[in-house]
Amino acid sequence: MAAPATKTATVHILGVRHHGPGSARSVRRALETLEPDIVLVEGPPDANDLIAWLSHAEMEPPVALLLYRPESPKEAVFYPFAAFSPEWEAIRYALERGVPVRFMDLPITHQLARDPAGPEPEVTPSVDEPVSPAVRLRIDPLQELAQAAGFDDGETWWEHVVEHRRDGADLFAAILEAMAAVREELNPPEDLRERRREAHMRQTIRAAQSQGHQKIAVICGAWHAPALSPDRWPAARDDAALLKGLPRTKVTAAWVPWTHGRLAYESGYGAGVASPGWYHHLWTAPDQVANRWMTRVARLLRDEGLDASSASIIEAVRLAEALASLRERPLPGLSELNEAARTVFCFGDETPMRLIARRLIVGEVLGRVPAETPTVPLQQDVTRLQKQLKLPPDPSQTTKVLDLREANDLERSRLLHRLNLLGIPWGHITHAGGKGTFKEAWQLQWLPDFAVGLIEASLWGLTVLDAATGKARDLSTKADDLPALTRLLDQALLADLHEAVAHIMERLESQAALAGDVLQLMDALPPLANLMRYGNVRKTDATLVGHVVVGMIARVCIGLPPACSSLDDAASEAMFESIRQADAAIQLMLDAEHLLAWRSTLAKLAESDRLHQLVAGRCCRILLDAHLIDASEAARRMNLAVSTASEPARAAAWVEGFLKGSGEMLYYDDALFGVFDAWLSSLHAETFPELLPLLRRTFATFEAPLRRNLGEKARDGAKGNADRAALPTAADFSAERAATALPVLAQLLGLAPVSESEGR
Repeated sequence: MAAPATKTATVHILGVRHHGPGSARSVRRALETLEPDIVLVEGPPDANDLIAWLSHAEMEPPVALLLYRPESPKEAVFYPFAAFSPEWEAIRYALERGVPVRFMDLPITHQLARDPAGPEPEVTPSVDEPVSPAVRLRIDPLQELAQAAGFDDGETWWEHVVEHRRDGADLFAAILEAMAAVREELNPPEDLRERRREAHMRQTIRAAQSQGHQKIAVICGAWHAPALSPDRWPAARDDAALLKGLPRTKVTAAWVPWTHGRLAYESGYGAGVASPGWYHHLWTAPDQVANRWMTRVARLLRDEGLDASSASIIEAVRLAEALASLRERPLPGLSELNEAARTVFCFGDETPMRLIARRLIVGEVLGRVPAETPTVPLQQDVTRLQKQLKLPPDPSQTTKVLDLREANDLERSRLLHRLNLLGIPWGHITHAGGKGTFKEAWQLQWLPDFAVGLIEASLWGLTVLDAATGKARDLSTKADDLPALTRLLDQALLADLHEAVAHIMERLESQAALAGDVLQLMDALPPLANLMRYGNVRKTDATLVGHVVVGMIARVCIGLPPACSSLDDAASEAMFESIRQADAAIQLMLDAEHLLAWRSTLAKLAESDRLHQLVAGRCCRILLDAHLIDASEAARRMNLAVSTASEPARAAAWVEGFLKGSGEMLYYDDALFGVFDAWLSSLHAETFPELLPLLRRTFATFEAPLRRNLGEKARDGAKGNADRAALPTAADFSAERAATALPVLAQLLGLAPVSESEGR
């Protein structure tokens, strides 16, 4: 083993868990005792210039360092920091005292580089630190130590041994010794990337020694502590050889807000913890931990309308302390507190516990970075708009109803639509917020990963408006069918992108003029109908698409009859859906001329003997709903379609086309019901099982109450006919008997008494 370069320099290795309040407190105490003249932290040296931002008053954790390749932003690495992260405390200590502080991990410029002679880089997007050999082998060193100590899992063991400590004496020496034993026992296979990381950390320590620093504090993950201890170092030339000739790539770094949810294991974060919200509580409430935690639990439950009294808080705390005592633990941990809360507050029900887990144990805190922090201009514009429109990012799911008649809400809607177009799904529309077309209900949730999306979207422009316009123009150029273009036009108009709309309209006109596919033309109508009907609600010019729609409807009316001839079952399904959507769209336009031309085309189709019965049934239903034929005519056509001369499969297809999606006419019109009931009753025993799946598919589209009513009507059909036959007729009416009831009715209605002569 080689000795350190400067024998008088002292290297203090502080092995930590990357996110743990106990480790953070112990690191702070150790640094205050050691008073080092330089602090080295496991982290990306590429971001050394950004360390000073941690002392800014507006920097609020959780935050993360984002490092990415400018030419390929998806290749990115996050290094998260929470208020209870030991690295965060170490850096803040150094900045407060003016002590030099540096990151010492293998630079991301090497980790993200592609080696032409080697494998692809192993760093995956949105992961903070490279995965250790122990993780690769699915061996958890903390789990090994926990089992040796009699604990069920490493998380609980670390919490009780480290996170609950009030005294950090000899802690790091013990961690170093324990991890050395674990590494020796596990003896993981050689991992080149891990060897290079640890070699670079050692080289950074050597560089600090050569610069004359005498007290060097090293904060690293506990797993790496033995490899960084000077008495275990290999020769410096061996580390240099290991790092020689590494490929490089350009890397950009920035601070971005983070969330507690993204610090949790469930988010896929390699160095995550199971309960970041609980750890934050341990950090912010070091005294009376159980009392304050149960108070927070009670407050949360009360906010959700559940009972949680002060007496229950006291009882829950006592139960948690009793459980800890029985388990020979000095203080109640999260497991004891959860058991007590489940028993006292939830009465054994797991449902409230899931709420506690999501809102408190994991938490929904979103950090904040200063506005002046170096970042891409597009991110700065989004931050500016969020403040201007009073629409702050929130990591939890919230619902906001926007009134498009209000200028601020209209601008909010435009921002959300523009971000969706850019692939930043901050919100999506759930349902209308009220009657009318002037309201939108958005479900909002801001995710830290959007930082990468904004970097990618910067390719299209430096502001949200410019970027959304640029991407919409590019998408319209690449779109090769009418439905895609009309959907894009709908998005562009909702986002109020005037330049993009003009470009999309040019593409739409040229595509519509060349389109020969009637299905494409019909599928393109619904978005255009929405624009013509509701465009002015958003203060957009709906006449932009009017002349295009006129030409498209005319071409549909001409091309639909030949397109509907000789359809097989699969093609008829597609035609059925297209006709249904096109009919709804043309009705929405409220243009009598277009509607008349469309309905005339459907009337001709319905009379064709070459039409697939599924389409014929739908055409008949549309004509009936439009009052172009009456119920008796519809019953006549159904009778013809399901007559004994028709094949059962064709008859069933006609019925499906007529009834699919809505069976109210069948229930309320006795003539239609009678025709259908008679046809169904006439089916042979061997034919009925073949048609049953198709009929069930049709009736499955009806609401449950309607299906029940139809069943009751079919069951009571004979009885209902007998009852109707027994009803009195006009010949049975008796004026004298009716007159006897008039005085009573007059009194009930508060009218003057009626004389007998007047009654007659």
